[in-house]
Amino acid sequence: MKKIILIILTVLLLVSCKTKPQIVEDIIVEVEKDIEVEEPVFEILSIAIIQADLINTQFETILKIENPNAFPVELSAIRYELFGNGLLWADGIENNLLKVPAKDSLETKFIFSMNFINMNRRLLDDVIAMRRVQYNFKGDAYVRALASRVKTFTMKYNISGYSEVKPKSN
Repeated sequence: MKKIILIILTVLLLVSCKTKPQIVEDIIVEVEKDIEVEEPVFEILSIAIIQADLINTQFETILKIENPNAFPVELSAIRYELFGNGLLWADGIENNLLKVPAKDSLETKFIFSMNFINMNRRLLDDVIAMRRVQYNFKGDAYVRALASRVKTFTMKYNISGYSEVKPKSN
């Protein structure tokens, strides 16, 4: 009798172990199918030139990300080119800028530099006189979802306008 009960329990245990991973796998697949993914909204709120030294000046850029998703996202990188008066002023990549919680929006600021050595003297004069300066700021923003199996969003931007010149703070 003990042998029969032991055999029955062993068979039930083996059958239940065999089917359980399939059920769990099906549930995971169903949950991932139910995730709705919306592209985050990326905005450049402002670009300002910080009054220059004789050779270098700094730019302050304020970015905003709106995350409409039910999971957090991260502005993992931004590749940029900044042009003024038809000339390339600065370019580069800024990494690990901002993590945005689910259904929220946040702003961040980053600062990058430009060297005046190869620039038109008029630009330096405009910055020193604190006159507004025309710019074109373009590139790619890379927004990574902090959820499994959700793609990275690449958003192109191309923004033109006039930048204020802020006094240099000491």
